[in-house]
Amino acid sequence: MTDLHHTAITRRTAVTAAAATAALLPLAAPATPARAADGPAFLHGVASGDPLPDGILLWTRVTPAPEAVPGSGLGPDTEVTWEVAEDKDFAAVVARGTVRATAAADHTVKADVRGLRPATDYFYRFGAQPGVLSPVGRTRTAPAHNAAPGALRFGVVSCANWEAGYFSPYRHLAARADLDATLHLGDYIYEYASGAYPERKYTVRAHSPAHEIVTLADYRIRHGRYRTDPDLQALHAARPLIAIWDDHEFANDAWSGGAENHTPGTEGDWAARVAAAKRAYFEWMPVRPSTEGTTYRRLRFGNLADLHLLDLRSFRSQQATTGSGDVDAPDRTIIGRAQLDWLKSGLAASGTTWRLVGNSVMISPVAFGAVPAELLGPLAELLGLPKEGLAINPDQWDGYTDDRRELLAHLTGRSIGNTVFLTGDIHMAWANDVPVKAATYPLSASAATEFVVTSVTSDNLDDILRVAPHTVSLAAAAAIRAANRHVKWVDMDSHGYGVLDVTPERAQMDYYVVSDRTDPAATASWARSYRTRSGTQRVERAEGPVR
Repeated sequence: MTDLHHTAITRRTAVTAAAATAALLPLAAPATPARAADGPAFLHGVASGDPLPDGILLWTRVTPAPEAVPGSGLGPDTEVTWEVAEDKDFAAVVARGTVRATAAADHTVKADVRGLRPATDYFYRFGAQPGVLSPVGRTRTAPAHNAAPGALRFGVVSCANWEAGYFSPYRHLAARADLDATLHLGDYIYEYASGAYPERKYTVRAHSPAHEIVTLADYRIRHGRYRTDPDLQALHAARPLIAIWDDHEFANDAWSGGAENHTPGTEGDWAARVAAAKRAYFEWMPVRPSTEGTTYRRLRFGNLADLHLLDLRSFRSQQATTGSGDVDAPDRTIIGRAQLDWLKSGLAASGTTWRLVGNSVMISPVAFGAVPAELLGPLAELLGLPKEGLAINPDQWDGYTDDRRELLAHLTGRSIGNTVFLTGDIHMAWANDVPVKAATYPLSASAATEFVVTSVTSDNLDDILRVAPHTVSLAAAAAIRAANRHVKWVDMDSHGYGVLDVTPERAQMDYYVVSDRTDPAATASWARSYRTRSGTQRVERAEGPVR
């Protein structure tokens, strides 16, 4: 047994909790749950993340006293113990340690546990004072770097707006026992004031705080609010999370020097807001900060896949004005020189069968064809376009074409195959080839493939139009596919999640949809599956989900 000691690291609720609680029952802590009024309590669940072959990052928050609510800055320092075991009864503890929860870190704690076995399930829990135990979480380490796993399977999610609905996609992923980890592609929280997005008459449940979040306390309160959701707690407790941020962890359409949803005159200095958002993020998320305190980093899963996780907000140039021609300027970047070089180097040096890229905004180009006039406005809202429907989304890679050209030229010039971009952001599901030259595709090459998952709750086309799903969007989908032959499928109306299954022969995304985002007991069903076979750089439809 090893004794490990570690210190804490510093966009876009009334729910039926029965199903989520049922998912957690096999992992329930044996001690009697404590209320904050009785002393220390673990009210925000537990989490793990960033699995390594020999380790895992553990997270929790302790509420040491009733007044020590998130963002308050109140409450005493509290010693928190942690244990990792091979069994859920903790008869075979393999590692334990102590961390200190302080108001300076919003009473969140992390333990970066090492010395574990590769590709192994473990159970973990936290404690504060004798008999006060957290819920039990289950986690899993990554395969050894030289191992040859026969398959990997990841849940994939994006865009969870608290006010727009309930997080039932998280509950359905938590109930699966076949996932190695869950990949969150950004917009884990949203920064808007209550009733701003969606407008108040469509709000399902209210944000906290009610105003737009700007300060460190605001971001902490918003993260804390999210962590009271039982489906989110269930997801975190079921398996490790691998997360990157997008814009709403800061403010809508963020870039390195500001954001569309930031007004310096009334909301303060942008750099101070970003610093507050990042600090709260790393306090509340089971994520290891990497170079320059960002979320770009790399994880490896044996010789089957490595995962290159991007930060497409911290270093980007301001979004261009559509139609200005600036989208092609070589001095504009979405990724930053250092990160682009890091990505290119990692892709070239990868010794794995598959190169997965966690990519918060869509890399595949999108042009409008003969989209019906009544759909131009709603589509423009989703795609970040002017209402007149011009063909470029300046917030995605379409607005930074020189970076995309350089990256795709690197893939083709170095014969780097089996690169799969995993993307969120636009509240629609897509399956795309990533063409080197879209205008001549499919006669020209495809450099990679891309699977885009829809939102957990954030508004999509039918939500914006306030119509039944799949009643008016089919014409728009057909027009987009006709104008973009590399787009194999797009679903503009559903909410849900993806399950990515990777084997040496293929990478397949199974798309699942939920019945109603406003129903806390929503059911989930399979919708479509698409795959790319090793060596092809092309997407094809699969007959059904991987079982």
